[in-house]
Amino acid sequence: MNTETRVQITENQIHPLSPIYNEYSKTLILGSFPSVKSRASMFYYAHPQNRFWRILPRIFNYHKTLETNEEKTQFLLERRIALWDVLHSCTIEGSSDSSIKDAVPNDLTFLLENLDIRRILCNGTTAYKLYNRFQKTLIGDAIEVLQLPSTSPANARFSEEMLEKIWKEALIHHK
Repeated sequence: MNTETRVQITENQIHPLSPIYNEYSKTLILGSFPSVKSRASMFYYAHPQNRFWRILPRIFNYHKTLETNEEKTQFLLERRIALWDVLHSCTIEGSSDSSIKDAVPNDLTFLLENLDIRRILCNGTTAYKLYNRFQKTLIGDAIEVLQLPSTSPANARFSEEMLEKIWKEALIHHK
């Protein structure tokens, strides 16, 4: 019997992805830091069990599957959504937000000074806590910031239907 043991290595990681945005972006969705799968795939929310790319199209009544990174990017931009993460670098074990140490924030200044961002949606508790720790004093209360339940597969507390309802309220009904 051959058993495979997964060893999670804790190491310092630098965020490999550029933010997704254009001049029309109004809503900024912030995660904490890309998962191992996202870092390897070089795109946001790449883990097949992450529900982000399943719920967003349904929220906007988009009935096609978003297959490619280009399709996903275009989908966001057409809906005036920007996407990035709170952290520039950190020490992390695998994809576990709870293991994050030595956190260094991304500089949101460029996005917030050059775009008309009206609302920031934090994808999960860790993203929200990190945002408050690093960004709130710089941004203040000028922009509405909401904590939403994480779309991560680790967040088993929320069904996909519950996530869709809560995220829809934040994305559609708070315009």
